[in-house]
Amino acid sequence: MENVDLCVIGGGPAGYAAAMRAIDLGKRVALIEGARIGGTGIYNGALASKTLWELSHRVATANEAARGRDRAPVRISWEEVKKTLNEAQFERKYLYSCHMQMLAARPGEAGRQFKFIRGHASFTSPFSVTVDHEGQQTMLTAEHFIIATGSRPRALPGVAMDERRIMSSDGIFNLNELPRSIVIIGAGVVGCEFATIFSNFGSTKVHLIDRGTRILPFEDEDVSTLVARNFERKGVVIHHQARLERIAAEPDAVRYTLRYENGSSEEVAVEKALVSVGRAANIGGLHLDRAGIELHETGNILLNGTATSQPHIHVVGDAMGTNMLVNIGELEGRHAVERIWGVHERALDHSNVSTIMFLEPEVAGVGLNEQDCMKHGIAHRTARIDYSCLSRAIAMRRTRGFFKLIVTDDDTMNVLGMRAVGEHASSAIQAVALMMRTGMGIRELVDLVHPHPSIIEGVQECARVLLGTSIFKPEVLNDRMRHTTWRPGLSIKAA
Repeated sequence: MENVDLCVIGGGPAGYAAAMRAIDLGKRVALIEGARIGGTGIYNGALASKTLWELSHRVATANEAARGRDRAPVRISWEEVKKTLNEAQFERKYLYSCHMQMLAARPGEAGRQFKFIRGHASFTSPFSVTVDHEGQQTMLTAEHFIIATGSRPRALPGVAMDERRIMSSDGIFNLNELPRSIVIIGAGVVGCEFATIFSNFGSTKVHLIDRGTRILPFEDEDVSTLVARNFERKGVVIHHQARLERIAAEPDAVRYTLRYENGSSEEVAVEKALVSVGRAANIGGLHLDRAGIELHETGNILLNGTATSQPHIHVVGDAMGTNMLVNIGELEGRHAVERIWGVHERALDHSNVSTIMFLEPEVAGVGLNEQDCMKHGIAHRTARIDYSCLSRAIAMRRTRGFFKLIVTDDDTMNVLGMRAVGEHASSAIQAVALMMRTGMGIRELVDLVHPHPSIIEGVQECARVLLGTSIFKPEVLNDRMRHTTWRPGLSIKAA
């Protein structure tokens, strides 16, 4: 029986980051993975879906440029799509594999720091696990454990996912060809990303079922409205305020029935269906009871930060049951290791995490949006500028989008959050994220010399709008610019 300082169960982004941070601290680490190293981060999550998005985006861009010029639209086969996807996944997997092999091959004590174990782990006591692999068992004890077992697609009651016609967000990657039509159940991030991918390729009629009044309900209305309009421009049918009454896979189609809030109903037949209603923590089979780990009434592990009811056992990444993003999982993995060995005493903080949604157009953000501020009664000022005012966007012929900067309603005007919607959106938010972390006011942003022409000039112009020094004046270009103030008990007013 081998003993290590840290046993990490799960080799996805969060678990891998935790293992590598422990190596930084000179600890002996065992990393256990039952399926594929890299986990959802490579195979049915971030890398896979974003590779599809990048490819579909190029197809859509080419077709948009050719529109009205008597050119046949660009079409790409699913075989070509899968080839590109497989190459991207192999490249990332190969990087992980080579890295682990070279870590283990280091001479002397350094080479004994890291051990990769293939198999499925389950607790036998608070300080030991058994790893099963192809009928063979390995026993392991550790001073500390980190559970990073990822997540699985959440099921929809009454809907049988056969992964052939009705698919989950994992099974969708096993398509053999682009469907002629598809219905996507769920208008959150993942559902909208796949609606973007399929509509961009131009070979699939997309239907999107939205139970609410608008898609992406956690974002401000101007964000979701712009994304919805672009969907509809591409032929996506959005079933707003629709409740799924029935869906069934038949030999020739998937048939579903919707009931709308006005009492009417509709039956639609499509070739495929994608159920995208979130993901659930993948913690079954770990025998947590043998480790004395308490569960929350929701079924997730009861946590204090990343620590369980057993202080030497931590949980990170999707296994926590919330905030299922690669960058957050890696942050949590590193944080757990640093707290275990007293590198710092900081609490886990998700407040200034940057995010991106790969839609049409891109949506990137950090911090609070306007509806968050209103919900919590936070007085704020907002400046918004359309991409049509930016030289780089005009040069790219990609003027659908905007920047929105939200600051405190005081003389300091510290940044509360930002949303960027449009081409290169993700490239524009990092400086603002740094400002938020350091408590820097927007005057510093105004004084920077930005490259020209660049998209990030729009962020600077938002700051100038808030200070009353913008090149373009919102009182004149009020169809493309906005400067407002909101305080509890008062309506939004133009500043």
